[in-house]
Amino acid sequence: MIALTDEVPSQILLMAPDLLGESLKSQLNSTAEKLEVCLNSKDLTKHPSLVIWALESVEMPSTIQIELKKIQDYWSPAPLLLLLPSEIRLSNFEILQFGCSGLLQDPDLKTLKESINTLINGGRVVRLKDSVLKNTSNNQTTIGLGHWLLISGIQQIEKELVGLDSILNRINTSDINKLLIQARRRELLASRTLLYFVWGGQNFRTPFLFKNDNGYIGKSKPIGLSNQIRENLYSTDIHLKERSKTAIWHTLRKRLDNAIDQGLTNNTGRLLAIEALSKVRQKELLSSIINQLNEIILKLQEGDKDNLDKEWLILQHELKRESLRQIAGSYVRLPKEGDLKSVSEELLLMTDLNDIDEELPDPYLMLNPLVAESPVQVEGLLLPPDDPRALIQLETYYSNWLIRTSELISSDILGACGEWPELRQYLLNNNLVSTRELERLRNLLNAENRWQRMIRRPINLYESKRLFYTLRNGSIENLVITEPRDNELRQLGWWQQQVALVVEARDALAPQLQAIVKKLGDIMVIVLTQVIGRAIGLVGRGIAQGMGKSLGRS
Repeated sequence: MIALTDEVPSQILLMAPDLLGESLKSQLNSTAEKLEVCLNSKDLTKHPSLVIWALESVEMPSTIQIELKKIQDYWSPAPLLLLLPSEIRLSNFEILQFGCSGLLQDPDLKTLKESINTLINGGRVVRLKDSVLKNTSNNQTTIGLGHWLLISGIQQIEKELVGLDSILNRINTSDINKLLIQARRRELLASRTLLYFVWGGQNFRTPFLFKNDNGYIGKSKPIGLSNQIRENLYSTDIHLKERSKTAIWHTLRKRLDNAIDQGLTNNTGRLLAIEALSKVRQKELLSSIINQLNEIILKLQEGDKDNLDKEWLILQHELKRESLRQIAGSYVRLPKEGDLKSVSEELLLMTDLNDIDEELPDPYLMLNPLVAESPVQVEGLLLPPDDPRALIQLETYYSNWLIRTSELISSDILGACGEWPELRQYLLNNNLVSTRELERLRNLLNAENRWQRMIRRPINLYESKRLFYTLRNGSIENLVITEPRDNELRQLGWWQQQVALVVEARDALAPQLQAIVKKLGDIMVIVLTQVIGRAIGLVGRGIAQGMGKSLGRS
């Protein structure tokens, strides 16, 4: 039963085809005592509390947007709920551009009633099923050999990765099998990257912000492939009971908590320090960071917004300390040098926690919308934080910050475990109890971090790219976005500037080298055809004539 706040029945204007409209009206009126559904504006006795528009098809999105604008302007301030069919030839990004307070795709009666209640009370609802992610391209379109090889290869790799992940999640999987499976996963991820490089090309990469399987966030992906090979992975489900900054943060936290509860799978193609922790500790670390962040957000919302940057730096360091203390346990003691020591206190003494991640974007991007209620820039538009597109973008910022912060803490934990062997069985995976395995992992992480800092980062700065880590359905994935980074480029050290200079020189010399190669190729063609080819023809003709004379004499 819908519980509405007004004593007088709220009226809803329902615009739908005749049969569907009558059916919905009958069901809603019979289950809600304080709700009256009208199929015609002439039946309204007051301004409607909600306008519902049910569509049979979404073939012309531009026309739908024009009609939506007219409906919203005419019936303002009543919110608009758009009901979509089960099969849609649009991506989530295109659907969210409709800008309605409510978007429901093929809902059942219970979901529809809950959404109506939320919208009437000032909230937002977006629930789009996975079917919007199906292939929307023309089936008769001819694709090239490279495109077909890329699609086929990625499909096979994704299928095998899913099978390996299911084996890893089994409780009875031995440590040796886990090592072999993880090695196989790394091979498959490297193969996928190689396929993108060989057959993908630049046209297969999304150049800008957050257009992935869920509309915006996910790893950098090939255009035209994601709708075919990843159609059943994500759906959009956003439920805001109200549009306040507190409700927005509560929704973001709930989405992050749900992602953490599903466990972590590394699909970034690179080593992560958090993988060294046991599954239980991984979840504890991420949950403790989220809990501490929740307290910080609430404190910043009530505090002075002019000194946001200073307060954030201070509170962020305290967040790392408290998160480390929670994962260690306040009362846990382990032997160290013959004595029982408090794990939490010793870890705080052995770790620095002052390291920063240079790839983290400006914290204002994720803090200001929730603290000062400032708009969020998405695709050149300034959107309120309660807009679904803005909320998804904020989730990307917070998931990236969450993973990178956990990486810094995990790296410090690995350093402490190298000095305190008894700590390894308590915090790390069983295969890292061995000193050799732990040191090998640390060396690999250090080498990868040096490569990232000295080579990869200058190139990314010159190309105006930033790597984001996204957390979705228990999977950590890459998202490469394009944004101006000229100020960071000018602050690089001497060696890093030389790397950027080499890339610039390569771009500058590439046209000249291509022209030289083309000229040399033309010259070789002339030499082979006009000089050598004719000479061979003359020699062959002379031999043939000589053989003819010899045969004639005989």
